[in-house]
Amino acid sequence: MKNVREQLPQQEAESAPGCPVPETSAEVLLDGHRATRDRVARSILDHGPSSAADLAGRLGLTAAAVRRHLEGLAAAGLVESREQRVYGSRGRGRPAKVFALTESGRDAFYQAYDQLAADALRWIAESVGGGEAGEEAVAAFARARFGKQGQKYRGAVLDAAPEERAEALAQALSADGYAATVRRVPSATAAKAPAGAQLCQHHCPVAHIAEQFPQLCEAETEVFSQLLGTHVQRLATIAHGDGVCTTYVPAPGAAPSPRPGPGAAPTAGTSTETPATSARRSPA
Repeated sequence: MKNVREQLPQQEAESAPGCPVPETSAEVLLDGHRATRDRVARSILDHGPSSAADLAGRLGLTAAAVRRHLEGLAAAGLVESREQRVYGSRGRGRPAKVFALTESGRDAFYQAYDQLAADALRWIAESVGGGEAGEEAVAAFARARFGKQGQKYRGAVLDAAPEERAEALAQALSADGYAATVRRVPSATAAKAPAGAQLCQHHCPVAHIAEQFPQLCEAETEVFSQLLGTHVQRLATIAHGDGVCTTYVPAPGAAPSPRPGPGAAPTAGTSTETPATSARRSPA
């Protein structure tokens, strides 16, 4: 299986006498410069776009060491920097810089696992004869898989007040590496009605597989609806080219709307089409 170090230039892959000396004992214990760089990339994969300070805290490295590895990954085309998304009012000063994996960086991790997962799901579909029966078999697997994941989150979500459950779900998702946030949006029905929310997942570990099997996105949306106790609508998915997986959650007690109004879906690059509709309109 490819890994990040295979994507680096040859001179980066070889130990060089001029490499800086690691500053911390945690870094010394790692298997050299390349292994540390792999860990930095893997942390971004697992937790989504991250600042140098975030990475340093998670990996037990100095910020200076992390920045060196990020520079090397950026030079190899595996990560890119961007301004951190800010929801709500922005304070003074320049926005924080975060680092995200590029398509090449994600492919370095995903290629072998994606192929295995796609082959397994395809086998499930073909083992029952394909066609609609095959699609339903894959959907049953997806519901079981995400249902089990949802059980992990149920306690934290149900313990929260109804108006705070979207935030509780986002925290649980973030702990599993989805880098989830919540953005409150005006009600689509009345100016003084309680605000709904957009649940945004900035990272999706199964995005490459969901491109071929939209049942994964559909099952995840069903689990969100069950956990939050309300109808929710998927507005956008990373699997279908959007920058963020975005799910609209109406305010507690609000009548579900099949298509939220303009104020409910301002996320750039999103679509009001459901992933299932989008995927079935064009072949995977």
